[in-house]
Amino acid sequence: MIFSIILGFSSILLLTATDETSNTLNILMPDVVANHVDDYLCTSFEMDKDKTTYITAFNPSATSKDAHHILLFGCTEPGSEKKIWNCGEMANTDDSSDESYETAPTCASGSTIIYAWAMDAEKTELPKDVAFKVGGSTPIKYLVLQVHYANLDKFKAGKTDRSGLVLTTTSNPTPKTAGVMLLLTDGAMAPHSLGNLIFTSKRVALLLLLTISRFQENTEEVFEVACKIEQDILMHPFAFRTHAHKLGLVNSGYRVHGKNDDQEWTEIGRRSPQLPQMFYPVQKDITIQQGDYVAAVCTMYNTNSHIVRIGSTGNDEMCNFYMMYWVDGDQLLDEDICTSSGPPRYYFDLDRHLNVDKIPEDAFRIPPPPNGPAPGEPLQGGHHMMMQHAAKPHKRQYRY
Repeated sequence: MIFSIILGFSSILLLTATDETSNTLNILMPDVVANHVDDYLCTSFEMDKDKTTYITAFNPSATSKDAHHILLFGCTEPGSEKKIWNCGEMANTDDSSDESYETAPTCASGSTIIYAWAMDAEKTELPKDVAFKVGGSTPIKYLVLQVHYANLDKFKAGKTDRSGLVLTTTSNPTPKTAGVMLLLTDGAMAPHSLGNLIFTSKRVALLLLLTISRFQENTEEVFEVACKIEQDILMHPFAFRTHAHKLGLVNSGYRVHGKNDDQEWTEIGRRSPQLPQMFYPVQKDITIQQGDYVAAVCTMYNTNSHIVRIGSTGNDEMCNFYMMYWVDGDQLLDEDICTSSGPPRYYFDLDRHLNVDKIPEDAFRIPPPPNGPAPGEPLQGGHHMMMQHAAKPHKRQYRY
């Protein structure tokens, strides 16, 4: 067995030859110590500048007990030259810690998402002839590993962490290039999801919430996002991933083709985010081209007596839908992140380009196994509702 080492300014890459055509590449945290719950820590790995590396599989080396989630970014320049840095959206300013990290973004330039993991998801392998291309002449000169830490138990016991990913790579060129498009929202859910209300004053809001909360059972809220593909490109989605926190019921993604009454919504993927959050195969042969929309909806259920907002901590929520796709050649999507302001400011029916009457009726329903729990089985995360919900009304007519 052959070993080779590439030294970058921040971390060491260990490449292990597994056969004549493939290697394993360890992208691991360098024995870090997190100081706070919900710390986001990053470390970077310099790629070979002289030749392209082709990533064909992702094997997680982490547990959900330690890591809430792991993201792998491709960067032209990493966010910091430090070995480890704080790359969370909201830096923790607690001065009680005797150790701190520099705060910086994941990437200083050329940021793109390559992979995401959570909830003890298993290995992801790419289709034949498809690979993520990094290093060499590509704009991805560094890989940046981000770990969102779930708790401090191991660190209080005096241990360090080496969570991360083991990548399968090859030096053999592939004819197809993989990319990831991320759809996500902002927004918030009112207590017990009394949402879909736009209030004219704080006093009116308070009176309505106090009145309705006495009578209304826990209900659902939807977080929706859609973007038009402006680029001349032909994408082939082959895998999808959903992500939410404790209150997520189901995340769905769609290719939206055509206009008005001829508009067609084709499901890319639909899955409960309470199940292991790996990339799962797209079941249909779908292509996405210039002029199409890519849309996603997250159905959530707020059982809390307080507002829950989209945010970066485990007590907040997230609505994320990842679409992994391939293209012939090397030209990937330039605008690979699609966002919306979420509820109560954005819904599909407020977007004149979308015909909400064409949304599939099951878009807001938890799918049957394997993409959702078996009927009657409880969701992880403490939800106590029935598994199959009536579809959320497409047109929300009651706004205050």
